[in-house]
Amino acid sequence: MNVLIADDEQLILEGILHIIDWEACGFSVCATAVNGKEALDKILEKKPDLVLLDIRMPILNGIEVVQAAVEAGFTGKFIILSGLTDFKLAQTAMRFGVDFYLTKPIDEDELEQAVCSVRKLIEKESKISSSYTRYRDKARENIIREILLDTCRYDSLDLADLHLQAGVYQVITYGRYNQDSLYPVWDFAELMRVTNQDNNSFDILEVGQQNVILLKGEFAIGRFQNLLAHYRTGPQKDSPFDTVFLTYGRQVSAPEDIHLSYQDVCQLEERRFFCEENQHVLGFQELHRYLADAHELTPSIAPGYAETFSNYIQSHNPTLITETLKELSDYLTGCAAGIMDIKHFLIDMYIMVKQKIMQAFPHADTPFPANASVIVLVEKKYYLYEIIAFLAEQFEMWMHSVGFSSGENVLDEILHYIQHNYRDNLKLESIAPLFGYNSSYLGRLFTRKLNVNFNAYLDQVRIAEAKKLLDDHSLKVYEIAERVGYKSVDYFHRKFKKYEGTSPAEYRKNKK
Repeated sequence: MNVLIADDEQLILEGILHIIDWEACGFSVCATAVNGKEALDKILEKKPDLVLLDIRMPILNGIEVVQAAVEAGFTGKFIILSGLTDFKLAQTAMRFGVDFYLTKPIDEDELEQAVCSVRKLIEKESKISSSYTRYRDKARENIIREILLDTCRYDSLDLADLHLQAGVYQVITYGRYNQDSLYPVWDFAELMRVTNQDNNSFDILEVGQQNVILLKGEFAIGRFQNLLAHYRTGPQKDSPFDTVFLTYGRQVSAPEDIHLSYQDVCQLEERRFFCEENQHVLGFQELHRYLADAHELTPSIAPGYAETFSNYIQSHNPTLITETLKELSDYLTGCAAGIMDIKHFLIDMYIMVKQKIMQAFPHADTPFPANASVIVLVEKKYYLYEIIAFLAEQFEMWMHSVGFSSGENVLDEILHYIQHNYRDNLKLESIAPLFGYNSSYLGRLFTRKLNVNFNAYLDQVRIAEAKKLLDDHSLKVYEIAERVGYKSVDYFHRKFKKYEGTSPAEYRKNKK
């Protein structure tokens, strides 16, 4: 604790500094002052726990200092020093909240007793305040949890006390992106770069195993939108943003609708299994699209997929294996089924493929893993894309073990793949391994055979498809850009004009 000592007589000031052992009394002298104005300025600047103050000082007397400090919000304690003739002034000072009044000359024991009494009073008030704050915060957290779960009585809520008088609210959850990581998730307020005095901007609490944040007001939601911008182009590897996974629900305008936004994030948390690699965010828009098109899982189609993959493996057709795996992934992503049901579907299908290959090539030296190992591996995977990657790896290994390819039609296979996957973020570096080539060789082969490089060919395919879509006037230009694989509508405009000599809007207009 800190103490400020003020007296206009230098000898008395020095004496007070040394008359008692301040450290033993629990205080450290943070400042001294020789007149009332200096004392007031330092009180407001230093905010000491205790002020020892002479009642008669130049410029401002002790009473004026106490009154001005209290009116300015100072909450520390005061001990007033005065002569015997200043009793009435001291009484006035006591009415302004002075805790002790001591007469000069100062008695050492009396001063020490007063200082120790003030210390005990401060400690008691601090303990009471801390306990009150703790219980109040706990009660407040429980009320917010009930609002999220829609189990509270809204007519009994003190919205002002809960800081729930904003015009808009949004619920988000956050946690580790890498679920195997032992590193703590970065502080959310720090990520948003927003202060949260008295929970005005957002509330953060645990609901079950979830870290839940309730955003309150346009400012907080605006800062969250700025945070999301870091994920549109992909966060920098190992940056704070790279460690976090987020879900966010719809925006609502009333406290009694907050539970709807929370329901969104709960459903999104269940959809995390279907995220793509390096996807750090799931929003309510994706949830609504899924709910609109969700279908039931049909276990009976597993044998058909197993037959298809077996044929592609035996005919050494990596392109169609890749396409069918993507088709299967898309189908499963749209299923209204439990995660474990989907995992077991994939395990069953995998075992069927394995059995067909073993039956067709009983003497092949193929490294088939044990079924029990595969079951454990698949059940432990966090994401669907990880399981699909495992299947792709296994099928490729089996294909090279039992299949055959001359390599003469590799370019036709790639062109076929591009025609069906131009909407994706295609890169030569990622396509080449699918066909057993390195990207450098495949790039040269591409240019030599087609007289155009890979990226230019991909643009031509996308622009050709965009021209077809422009005939559908119900589609916006930005929607068409997204459908043909361009994340930026401005970049789509530049590419379209490069190949067609006009903008998409002008092209559509001229087609009428």
